[in-house]
Amino acid sequence: MPAISDVPPVPGAAAVATTARVALVFGASGQIGAALVERLHAADWQVVAVSRAPRTDTPGLRWLRGDLIGAMSPLPSRLDAVFSAGPLDHFARWYAAAQLPAARVVAFGSTSVEAKRASPDPDERALAARLAEAEAVLFAAAAAQGAAATVLRPTLVYGRGLDRNLSRIVALARRFGRVVLPRVARGLRQPVHADDLADAALSCLQVPASHGRAYALPGGETLAYREMVARTLAALDSPPPLYALPMPVFRALLALAQATGMARDLSAAAVLRMGEDLVFDAEPARRDFGYAPRPFAPIAAMFAPPH
Repeated sequence: MPAISDVPPVPGAAAVATTARVALVFGASGQIGAALVERLHAADWQVVAVSRAPRTDTPGLRWLRGDLIGAMSPLPSRLDAVFSAGPLDHFARWYAAAQLPAARVVAFGSTSVEAKRASPDPDERALAARLAEAEAVLFAAAAAQGAAATVLRPTLVYGRGLDRNLSRIVALARRFGRVVLPRVARGLRQPVHADDLADAALSCLQVPASHGRAYALPGGETLAYREMVARTLAALDSPPPLYALPMPVFRALLALAQATGMARDLSAAAVLRMGEDLVFDAEPARRDFGYAPRPFAPIAAMFAPPH
């Protein structure tokens, strides 16, 4: 169980230390977490973030050493909210044992809890089961501690060059000068920008209707997988060609790539899913806390790794 103590105030926040809200953020170096920290800072929160690697404090942001499955530096004695933008299963188990003095918890999960529940891939089914269990553990732990938890389930995330979907496709396109997809890649997708997810996390914070609930957070536009990729490539300075191949040819090329060490995490189930519609309803989030994601209008900078 992590220690709770009087951590020194966030740099630059001494004058408002007695009144400023304090947020503990996990996953702050990831694409959603980084956007969330920016918004918390703009809203005058003091932010305490956790990282496995040493990081430099900045005005309004203090970094603590630790992780969700190992040792943790002492945490602040007062917390107004806890945000998790990292692995939900690890966070839920940690939170259940932590007994944090925070009345509000917002954690990001994934629509994979539904999309992969009936996958032919046992690893994907196991992931869906872990996510479902993590949500149940988090809600139960929050209720036991007198806190209110909300789980946010994004669809396909993009926007900060850290995702393993569109940014990886862009990286491969730049390396090989082309992109190939199976012809079946016509399933519908709803890519969502990381900044819109961070906005949602703050928007739901003060909304009682979101307590104890999980919300799908799709992007603001629904389009075919191939169109999503084509629009992404068109945003690059030198757009590479996109080829749609018969499934046997695509599978042969994929097997060759995997034999040489590339695309090893692109499973057969993931390829088949390119032809499936993965569409989720944003209406509950819109109704309860005004969720309003942007349409998919990519630019090259959204897929460039951060410096």
